[in-house]
Amino acid sequence: MPGFGGLFVLIFAPYIADGLGRKKGTAIGCVFVVAGALMQCFPQKNHSSRDALYLIGRFIMGFGSNISNGTCPLLITEVAHPRHRGRVTTIYNTLWYLGSIVAAWTCFGTLKNQTGNLQWVLPTGLQCLMPGIQLLSIWFVPESPRWLISKGREEEARQVLVKYHGNNDPDDEFVRWEYAEILNTLRLEREASGNGWSELWRTKGNRKRCALIIATAIFSQCSGNGLVSYYLAAILETIGITDSTTQSLINGGLTIWCWLVSLFAAFFVDRIGRRFLFLFAGVGMLISFSVWTACSAVYAKTESASAGIAVVAMIFLFYGVAGAAWPGLTVSYTVEILPYSIRAKGLTLCFCFTALSGVFNQWVNPLGLQQLEWRFYFVYIAVLVIECLTIYFFFVETKGPTLEEIAVLFDGDDSAAGIAKLQAQEKSVPLTKEVEHA
Repeated sequence: MPGFGGLFVLIFAPYIADGLGRKKGTAIGCVFVVAGALMQCFPQKNHSSRDALYLIGRFIMGFGSNISNGTCPLLITEVAHPRHRGRVTTIYNTLWYLGSIVAAWTCFGTLKNQTGNLQWVLPTGLQCLMPGIQLLSIWFVPESPRWLISKGREEEARQVLVKYHGNNDPDDEFVRWEYAEILNTLRLEREASGNGWSELWRTKGNRKRCALIIATAIFSQCSGNGLVSYYLAAILETIGITDSTTQSLINGGLTIWCWLVSLFAAFFVDRIGRRFLFLFAGVGMLISFSVWTACSAVYAKTESASAGIAVVAMIFLFYGVAGAAWPGLTVSYTVEILPYSIRAKGLTLCFCFTALSGVFNQWVNPLGLQQLEWRFYFVYIAVLVIECLTIYFFFVETKGPTLEEIAVLFDGDDSAAGIAKLQAQEKSVPLTKEVEHA
């Protein structure tokens, strides 16, 4: 049900983000998530009414979650200093693992130590915690200066840049340059193009952006990681690990491992670049998945305990190298390569294909595992080969330039940013300038 709610709201999410703003959109999403979680916990004497209310609550949670998902990354990447943008936007999406860790271990604890309805009411009610904190704290966060400028609130935008990018110095050279670049780029975008859905494929540069976004969304879900995400228990059973407690401990440990790796990689994204991390993840996943497949074949023929242990080790290695790129960069790379006018809609495109890939994982993977067992893994080996080739030949490096300057990488000097740069004064400010905050 959360998936249906999320898909239902996707077409409206860009209009909320662009119309009401990044902050209000995030707050609205949080309200729906909290309301949905509370509805799931609400007691009903009639079982059919309780089940119906629970399903409605799940739908509303998915609805609100995708509103927030469609605004939070935009707010972060548009407020962040160019020097820190990649790092903080990448960290944002890795925090999914933190929520997963809390959920996994809360469920494990309640199943072991609680009885009756508390076994499910406690973890269900805990879903209110994070969106509740976000709802209370979002009002202390600045609004996107790019959104403010798009709404004619230039002075407010300038004050945000002065405070957060210029150490409260209104005469800071970098802030003056950045403000002028954003102002001119958004003006030229409005003059040169629209912001409807057709804008996503109107130009060659936008078509390339959409192709990369679709590839990123599909690869993030269909590189073999969906097998573990949805069917870890079934995979462990194929190698003789059938005890539910052992399976839960492996799942909990795997989640913590994934978060630590993805968080570590996020701190180096601006130093070593996006393409390197994508390639490192793709090649590493291909190697570890191939060994995983071989060990599964050995276990199927010999029931060797060593082969079974090797499969578990390869699962951890596979998720370790995958965590270097896909958890964090799927969203941050998407919002970076899009110009402001279609950024919200492009992010929605990413979520649509992520959801469709999730449907594939839920419906195709169990059939493949049931019919082919370990032989089904060869499908994902082929996908990983295609993934590595696509990243190597087509993915564009976005390390270094501002959001406005990235447009030149796709559209050339004819982009709004390219024209604005030619119109600006002949001077530049290093993006490596240190920014100190009180």
